Amino acid sequence: MKRNTLFKSHNTNEFNEIALDIFRFQAIHNVVYNTFLKHLKVDINSIQKIEDIPFLPIQFFKTHKIVASEDAVEQIFLSSGTTGMTQSKHYVTDVSIYEESFTKTFQYFYGAIENYTILALLPSYLERTGSSLIYMADSFIKKSNNPKSGFYLNNLEELAKNLQELDKKGEKILLIGVSFALLDLLDKYKFDLKNTIIMETGGMKGKRKELIREELHSILCNGFGVSKIHSEYGMTELLSQGYSKGDGVFECPPWMKILTRDTEDALTILPEGKSGGINVIDLANINSCSFIATQDLGKTFKNNTFEVLGRFDNSDIRGCNLLVL
Repeated sequence: MKRNTLFKSHNTNEFNEIALDIFRFQAIHNVVYNTFLKHLKVDINSIQKIEDIPFLPIQFFKTHKIVASEDAVEQIFLSSGTTGMTQSKHYVTDVSIYEESFTKTFQYFYGAIENYTILALLPSYLERTGSSLIYMADSFIKKSNNPKSGFYLNNLEELAKNLQELDKKGEKILLIGVSFALLDLLDKYKFDLKNTIIMETGGMKGKRKELIREELHSILCNGFGVSKIHSEYGMTELLSQGYSKGDGVFECPPWMKILTRDTEDALTILPEGKSGGINVIDLANINSCSFIATQDLGKTFKNNTFEVLGRFDNSDIRGCNLLVL
């Protein structure tokens, strides 16, 4: 598979062809995925459409090294979690693919990163190692070429001051933050922002009571003085992200697709509009596994859009964008 074919605006047929090519490659070269398929007694050559591809349960990233490349590992991304919890590990053999994916995804939805000041309020991620979100945010900060771009940890006063000054100047700003930290900021300051995108990246990390999305976004809209709250859907095990520009409806870049599976029969794909487990096809995961069955619940709509509704019961809450119902 040539890398330059991954990050294009594929139509449905082109996407499906590339996904099937990657499936056949990974079914042979990814030892864990190959073993998984053998246990399911899957004939690789019989898979002729993406809906028939078996998706690897995301829990395997906690117990196995998921790779489809013989190249040396350049980066290991680790999931967040409470003390004692087993972390997912994503072994990345070519981190430049991740960089290309998140850069082109941001450009696809928001335009050039260089046009933004990036303010990152990600304390729970910044205080640990191996976060793919921190890696992405750090790249955004460096590419923004704005001296006010940066990470904020305990310096909320400085963040509030910079945010208000930059917004008043009419500069384009992206404030990306974990939910509890954005609420902590609003406990101390109130804003009336005109030129700022507020983007939340996930739940409370045990710092606050979990809120349903509508309640959280209502609080954030009122506190920041904005009409919509944006969201990012990404996770350690993926190299691509979906984005929502409001109302909890996410859109994928052309190299990522969401399917939903029957919660009682994991190999059955549901039609659009039906709630089920979220399966992700991420073409950027070419060197690990591009077909991941997550522990998220959601539904898909037309135009490669989807909604996240919750999590399966008894699954640990991690760093993917999810508000538990």
